[in-house]
Amino acid sequence: MSGILAHGIGSRHDLPIPAFYAFAGALAALLVSFLGLAVLWADSRFRGQEAGRALPRAVRRLADARATRVTLRALGLLVAAFTLVTALFGPDDPERNPAPTLVYVIFWVGLVPASLLLGPVWRLVNPLRAIHLALSRLPGLGRDREPPHRLGHWPAAAGLLAFTWLELVAPEPAANASLLVFFGCYAAVHLAGALAYGPRWFDRCDAFEVYSALIGRLAPLGRRADGRLVLRNPFHGLDAITPAPGLVATVCVMLASTAYDGFSDAPAWVNTLQSAGAGPTVTGTLGLLAAVAGVALLYGACIAVASLIGVAPRMADHRPRGGNLGAFAHSLVPIAVGYLIAHYFSLLVIEGQRAFILASDPLDTGLDLLGTAARTVDEGLVGPGAIASVQVVSIVAGHVLGVVAAHDRSVRLFAPARAVAGQIPLFVLMVCYTLGGLTLLLAA
Repeated sequence: MSGILAHGIGSRHDLPIPAFYAFAGALAALLVSFLGLAVLWADSRFRGQEAGRALPRAVRRLADARATRVTLRALGLLVAAFTLVTALFGPDDPERNPAPTLVYVIFWVGLVPASLLLGPVWRLVNPLRAIHLALSRLPGLGRDREPPHRLGHWPAAAGLLAFTWLELVAPEPAANASLLVFFGCYAAVHLAGALAYGPRWFDRCDAFEVYSALIGRLAPLGRRADGRLVLRNPFHGLDAITPAPGLVATVCVMLASTAYDGFSDAPAWVNTLQSAGAGPTVTGTLGLLAAVAGVALLYGACIAVASLIGVAPRMADHRPRGGNLGAFAHSLVPIAVGYLIAHYFSLLVIEGQRAFILASDPLDTGLDLLGTAARTVDEGLVGPGAIASVQVVSIVAGHVLGVVAAHDRSVRLFAPARAVAGQIPLFVLMVCYTLGGLTLLLAA
């Protein structure tokens, strides 16, 4: 696999502290958080979309201006067209063609910090929305209706799983043909869905919009229920995640795909792929599916136990549609984000430079459009100690945020005398996720 796709978690010797202290510190942080919340946090404090301080009117006007939205939409179309041209006519070599770097680094990895800082940014630049808007103006194509509720986020979960399969399992993920086939099929499916149901299809079913929106719930910027752009506590945004069919599956794919990427380069797994009679692609596919199933089953089992412990008559009045399985899914989002940052931070910092170098000569014809064609990737831009520190902190912080979110939901749903006890299975789950994340970090 090329350097572009070699997703690096810092090796063990990169860690600034010994492994024992990494595990001890992480577990201590989780335990102190859990006990502190149990003693000091007896009532739910998060208000979802009702919370937030409105930004100055001038800022809101600029953000909501038609010119701003048209500009962002045009930018998304321009970058998508540029990537398409390079994939069609550029060299089929990821070391010379910017398309794989733009897709796997700038788009896929860069979407995480962009959404974490600014909210659901992909819906503003999604080129499929712009294409659908143009098509919907044709006679008979301007439909706008609610997609079936039972569909929920299932198409998004399937889309994320398909993309991570392309990235992590497909024989040639960086080949131009692989990218063209995947995104051609992806565009066809979602444009057909949008033409059948309208733009709300993208909100619920577009994998990358749902992915960006879930991460964006942790952003300090958001929309209140009245539509105003506000500055908010990220926990309020997290609390606003609405349980829906496929939500748990989507979050589990986010978690499991990153975990699979973490151990996919482990010598034992590489040997398994090479020696398996079914071949590396089939074996890798089964491994990815097993990772998703394992994360989902572990979460489902813990939620079932938590519900048995914390069940009370008042739960029936407050339990969201879909039961507790979806009610606590929001608490997994910061954990998934922590894994994503830990796993892809170094990739974005190091390989992100390659995108601008290659984009200066997109067709490998000797051009230097950006004045960067002669530059080289500075692999020492961020030291291994800094990378390892970001990795450990992001994993631990993500789990602490998950504990807080789960506790607040527990005291809202469970009877007061059972809220803390009902959260214990979730706490155990998060400890397991923490141990697993740090183990992958140390073993990679």
